[in-house]
Amino acid sequence: MLRNSEDKKLKRIIAIGGGELKSKTTLKIDERIAAIAKAHAGDRRAYGLFLGTASHDSLPYFNSFRKIYTSVYDIKADLALTVYGEMNLEHIAEKFQKADFIYVGGGDTVFMLNTWKEKGILPLILSAYERGVLLTGVSAGAICWFEDMYTDSDLLHGGTEYRFEKGLGLLRGLMTPHYNERIADFDENFRRSAFASAYAVEDNAALEFIDGKLTQKLGDGMAYKLIRTDCGVEKEKL
Repeated sequence: MLRNSEDKKLKRIIAIGGGELKSKTTLKIDERIAAIAKAHAGDRRAYGLFLGTASHDSLPYFNSFRKIYTSVYDIKADLALTVYGEMNLEHIAEKFQKADFIYVGGGDTVFMLNTWKEKGILPLILSAYERGVLLTGVSAGAICWFEDMYTDSDLLHGGTEYRFEKGLGLLRGLMTPHYNERIADFDENFRRSAFASAYAVEDNAALEFIDGKLTQKLGDGMAYKLIRTDCGVEKEKL
């Protein structure tokens, strides 16, 4: 739990490597997110804002989010529609102001970041982060916070390979999600890259950062810090 009002201004990110809200595979991580949100809310009911941009505003995805955070943790769940329909930026900005945490769903990472920039969502996210609102998310919603990302966005558009892409840069370094599924592919591409190090996070695992510094690993899955050397790739379990 947060200890005092000053802690509310700490800049927090929880990057989840993968998992399914619907089947509650990330529940230990969700519990940590809910605790931070409730401490931030204080005496009022905590409010969680879901961004499903990467999944093109999938309503079933939001319903899974709501069933976890409202039914299990009694947090008010809301969503910001950023892809379809008539987007009301002023109304969305009001939701960001009320949020105690912002949860970004998985999907097409590059499409998501481009949409945020084009439609004015990105300044709302950055402002919330500066106010001490927890930023979190899974897969695309995890790698987007880093300087560099390992993403399958090209595959979603008929491509044939995973790619390194630029992220928002709130956290230093490179991250891949779903490391348990991509281990051979990522290790080889990382070994041949110019990156010195990377975070590799499995499904049902997450990394928590406070003011840009890694503080702990969450969940049942594994996470690693990878270092590229002349001899190959070294791995440190986090």
